[in-house]
Amino acid sequence: MNDRLLDLGRMEYGQTLNMQRELAARRARGEIPDTLVLVEHEHVITLGRKTTPANFRPQNIPVFQVERGGDATYHGPGQLVGYPILLLADHDVRRHVRNMEEAIILTAAGFSIKGERIEGHPGVWVQGRKLASIGVAVTDWVTYHGFALNVNTDLSYFELIRPCGLDPSTMTSMQKILGKPLPFGEVKDAFVRKYASVTGVPFAQDFTSH
Repeated sequence: MNDRLLDLGRMEYGQTLNMQRELAARRARGEIPDTLVLVEHEHVITLGRKTTPANFRPQNIPVFQVERGGDATYHGPGQLVGYPILLLADHDVRRHVRNMEEAIILTAAGFSIKGERIEGHPGVWVQGRKLASIGVAVTDWVTYHGFALNVNTDLSYFELIRPCGLDPSTMTSMQKILGKPLPFGEVKDAFVRKYASVTGVPFAQDFTSH
C-alpha cells in the first residue's frame, strides 16, 4: 500500500474528528496505508485530556472534548492542522511527536523563521512564543490527532481560553512574526515536503474532498 495524503481543504471539526477515528480503526485493521490528513478548520475549541476548569470556560463557538493529550486549544481559518494516521511499529510516540516538531521547524525555516523546541512543552516555539501546538492520541499503536501550525491565524481567538495552560499572549503566528500574510498553500506544500523528508515516507496525494 502506498502512503497517502488527504488534503481536505476547509472542513468543520466534528466531521474531521469522525473521519480521524474511522481512519485510525481502518489503519489498525490493515485496510489502509499510513495517511497524512491536512485540513483548515472553522472556528472551534478542543479540550484535551489535561484540560482544567481554569483553562476553559463556555464559549459561543463549538467545543469538543477529545482524546488527545494536552489542554484546551483553538483551531480556525489560517491555521494548518495535520493529523498523521500512522501505525507505530516501534511504539515510539515521542519520536512521532519529534518528527512533527522537526518538520514544522524546517517548514518555518523556509520562510526565514527560526523555530525551536522547549523541553517539557511539545510544539514549536519562536523566541518564547508558541507557533505550533501538538497533541496526539494512540489506539492500537495507531496515531491520530496531531499538530496545529499558526500561519495566518487570528490570534485573538486564543483569548477565549488559556491555550495549553498558557497566557493567550504566548501564541504567535507566521504572519505576526513576518508582519505579512503568507500564501497558505505554499506553507502547506512546504510542510508536506519536510514531513516526508523527516519521516522518510513519500506521502502521495491520491484524492481530496474539495
